[in-house]
Amino acid sequence: MKDAAASPTQPELPNTCLPPWGVADLPEPKPLSWRQWYRFIGPGLVMMGIQIGGGEWLFGPDITARYGGGLMWIATIAIVAQVFYNIECGRYALYCGEPVFTGFMRTRPGPMFWVGVILLLNFAALIPGLSTHGAAIFSALWLGHPPQADDKGFVTLVAFLFLLGISLPIFLGGKIYNMLQAVMTVKVFAVLSFCLIVGLCFVDRANWWQVFSGFVRFGELPTTNAAGEEVMVNYLTSWWQGAELPALALGNIALIGGFAGYAGGGGLGNATYSNFVRDKGWGMGSLVGAIPSAVGGTHVSLSHLGTVFPITEENLRRWRGWWRYVLTDQLLVWTPGCFMGMALPALLSMQFAKYSDLKGKNLEWAQALITADGIRHDPRFDTGLAGALWMITLVVGLLVMLPSQMSIIDDFSRRWTDILWSGVSRIRDNLHGNQVRRIYYGILIGYVAWSLICFWAFSVYGSPKLMTIVIANLNNVAIGVTSFHLLHINRTLLPPALRPRWYQQLGLLACGLFYVGLSLVVFFTKQLPDLRAWWQTTFG
Repeated sequence: MKDAAASPTQPELPNTCLPPWGVADLPEPKPLSWRQWYRFIGPGLVMMGIQIGGGEWLFGPDITARYGGGLMWIATIAIVAQVFYNIECGRYALYCGEPVFTGFMRTRPGPMFWVGVILLLNFAALIPGLSTHGAAIFSALWLGHPPQADDKGFVTLVAFLFLLGISLPIFLGGKIYNMLQAVMTVKVFAVLSFCLIVGLCFVDRANWWQVFSGFVRFGELPTTNAAGEEVMVNYLTSWWQGAELPALALGNIALIGGFAGYAGGGGLGNATYSNFVRDKGWGMGSLVGAIPSAVGGTHVSLSHLGTVFPITEENLRRWRGWWRYVLTDQLLVWTPGCFMGMALPALLSMQFAKYSDLKGKNLEWAQALITADGIRHDPRFDTGLAGALWMITLVVGLLVMLPSQMSIIDDFSRRWTDILWSGVSRIRDNLHGNQVRRIYYGILIGYVAWSLICFWAFSVYGSPKLMTIVIANLNNVAIGVTSFHLLHINRTLLPPALRPRWYQQLGLLACGLFYVGLSLVVFFTKQLPDLRAWWQTTFG
């Protein structure tokens, strides 16, 4: 493949492992203003809705019971690191209208190699954890009490039905993105409003201080005191004062890693920000198209490859306007929303989990119900108020779990549709425009079928809590590794005028180091000893 010739209308394009981009002028962005507030409802709000609450609803009671708000600073690092990641995904999509997965395949050694890498990194998406917890919540609503061990058959049946049912909205909306935006907007406002109202009315001030001060108490980590109990120690303060540093209590390192993995987003789900930027029609995405839905998507189509713009003064002016969209979306919508999505459910778990009868019981589905059960048993509430709050909390829990599981189904199907649509020459040559939905819905049906099998395997050999811990720690590997690749494509495939500045590159590099480093700590302190024990038990 030869480089395209340079001219006033044809920029010099890099030589990549896929066919070259098309070329057109960058569309004019509409100005952002608070009067047109609806323009702020974009990919950041969709991602916030996808990511909000699931990990906090599940890990919150365990984390806050053990450590209070002492580990919230890990969420601060995770969210800030992901901001750099998301912004760079948006940069690539604004320039060429392609998702970053297509950008990965443009680099050597070529598409098939990166398809294999992405498949390995995508393993966490093959585990359907949230629908299982959603089934437990629905079962509690249906039965009027938390499901017990002899209710396992009913919970399992509901989980199977949820896995089938939550994919149905994806068939509607014209563009699949439009449906996701509508669902996630409702979820964000409903969940955060409920948590805020309950927090203001019923949560002690001390817990508010614990949670929000925890976001900046950097260096607090668990250690074991002389009585064998876990206590929090600020290692940065101890180091500064020259004190002897105590040994870390790493028995729950996988849980801590899972907490970091669910803070904000994590995994390849963050890379989907570039897909949403394209489908929203920002930047060059408006010239590339979107994935059409099965119902109402007749006139929606998607190009196989992206389109870029020449570097002219006019296009750079328009670029700055689109760049404000990405910065506003990430800094004024996604980032504050993620902090609230971490803090408000944590407030509720700190206040109410201590009253739950489910804590300490070996019920595999109890994790998603602890906060609601604690509200039901809070001695301050009479029977009527406790019952009403219990039911509302369960409904909110369903809003937390099921839309996020639906988005995981879409995310997996969308990711592999884009990879095949752009990376496989036979598909590029034989399928056009609107036919992309054949691939999308074929993958979706296969993924739902696999999820049913995977759910059955975990219901027999594992537990829903184990599913979420495994997912979160695998996500840490995925976002860490792809951070370095994202930095590479934005430094090499984009024109010099559009490449990230030094501090943006440093932030993306820090994101990769943070998540890869955390993954290595979990592996060497938890997973490797478990593997050795299994090997010795199995093979002597």
